[in-house]
Amino acid sequence: MEKNLGAFMKLDNELSEREVKMFSPLQLAYIGDAVYEVYVRKYLLLNTKVKVNGLHKEAIKFVKAKAQANAVRVIKETLTEEEWRVVKRGRNAKSSTVPKNANINDYKYATGFEALIGYLHLTNKDVRIKELFDIIIKDN
Repeated sequence: MEKNLGAFMKLDNELSEREVKMFSPLQLAYIGDAVYEVYVRKYLLLNTKVKVNGLHKEAIKFVKAKAQANAVRVIKETLTEEEWRVVKRGRNAKSSTVPKNANINDYKYATGFEALIGYLHLTNKDVRIKELFDIIIKDN
């Protein structure tokens, strides 16, 4: 139990970029998926006038693999070299999951996108996530 409490307390502390780079791309994608979903949900909550079920349906349009793969194409020219490296690491990661409703190429780029969001979040670059999110939203 003590070990788990210590890990929980680490949530309040910043991770170094070196520590974040030690996470696998799939670990970065794991947290990035959740972070991006929160951005999408907050955006929809503040900018649409639909019921909760409608919010969920709208959110799916942003978080499905095809939309995230397209997001990579939209932001690619604005990414730094380091950010693009993170996307490629995520894209090239070996996943045991097989996409149900996406083609494999979209799925790989979506994983890269989620890895980027996770990387930015864990390195406390949420302002950068917001910048990229704004570019993605303008394209929709």
